This record gives sequence, structure tokens and C-alpha cells, in this order.
Amino acid sequence: MARPDAQRLRAQLRLYLVTDRSLARGRTLVDLVGAAVQGGATCVQLREKSLSTRDFLAEALALKALLAPRGIPLVINDRIDVALACGAEGVHLGQSDMPPQEARSLLPPHVFIGWSVETPQDVQRAADLPVDYLGVSPVFATPTKTDTLTPWGLDGLARVRASTPLPLVAIGGLHASNAGATMAAGADGLAVVSALCSADDPAAAARALLQQMNTR
Repeated sequence: MARPDAQRLRAQLRLYLVTDRSLARGRTLVDLVGAAVQGGATCVQLREKSLSTRDFLAEALALKALLAPRGIPLVINDRIDVALACGAEGVHLGQSDMPPQEARSLLPPHVFIGWSVETPQDVQRAADLPVDYLGVSPVFATPTKTDTLTPWGLDGLARVRASTPLPLVAIGGLHASNAGATMAAGADGLAVVSALCSADDPAAAARALLQQMNTR
């Protein structure tokens, strides 16, 4: 199978939920993700740093069963083995994860790879890597991820947009009030954690985000 089509991938990445069970307020991930998808989330990344491999895979399989009939891609953070075992559509890699070249050699060609970029040097390196989209991280300061460098800001995001043809997913400190400006600065999609995971009504929160994104 061929590599993912960039235009189709841009549409899939538009509202990108990144899970965080610590913010789920007692809800299961399946219930939380189901509500966010009902509201319009177009992609879901399962990010688990503390679960055992067995439990991580069980969550991945449950989400895959929820998302596959809806045509929504499941992305696995970091764990290539879990992505292969559950049949995920994508993987996302950070700067300290498996290098994209090695991940690409292990994954079927149709599985897309996202890569977090935190500096201009990362963006330059991406031109020579087998990655399908870039996660621009963080655009704004965020309490959910404290191990990142200085935020890019909207000007930094615009510079990344001018320097690469790859789809860009903005992440970090994003919510309805800055969604439109972030899209206008060059993002193809927004990745959100607390804006959906902590919301009283994840479906309504997803709809509000999309409404602001569409008014850019």
C-alpha cells in the first residue's frame, strides 16, 4: 500500500484529541473519546506513559473498535509494538522516542508517522525524514506537558508553515479562544488535551473548537 495522501491526512488531523486519563474526571477513555468524536473530533491519539503493555494494548483495541466504524484514525504515541498489534492508522513520535527512520522500517507503508518539532533545527531535519506530519510543540505554554522548550507562539508557527510543505498539527495551550488564530497562522489541525479531556461536555467542547477553527 502507498503512503498516506497528504490532503486526506490534513482533513483527518483537523481536530486531534490526545488522551490523558488523569484529566478524564472518572470517565472511561472510551466514553470520553466517544463524546469527543460525536462533537466532531477527527483523529485520536492514545498516549499512555504509565500503563503496562498489556493494559495499553487493551485500551488501544477498545478505541480501535470505537473509531474504525466511524473512519477516524487511531494514533499511538511512541509505542510501535502497540500500534502494530492494534492495527493503528498512525504513530506519533517525540524527540526522545524511536527515530522515524527505524519506525518507518517497522511499520506498513500506509501507517502515517507524526513527529514533534520543538526547534527550527527539528523542522529542517524533518525534510530528510520519513514523516507524514509535524506536531509543532508547544505553540503556547501548557500545564499538561512541562518537558518542552520555549513555546513557538503564533509567529513561530507561521515560520514553520513557511518552511515546510508537510501538514502541521499545533499542540500546547490550545482552546476555543485561540483556535482561530492558530489555524490562521498556518496549522492544518489542532491537537488538544485538556480542552476536551477535562471538559464538562466533550462533545460540546469539540463543536465549539471546530466552530472557532472554521472562522479563521
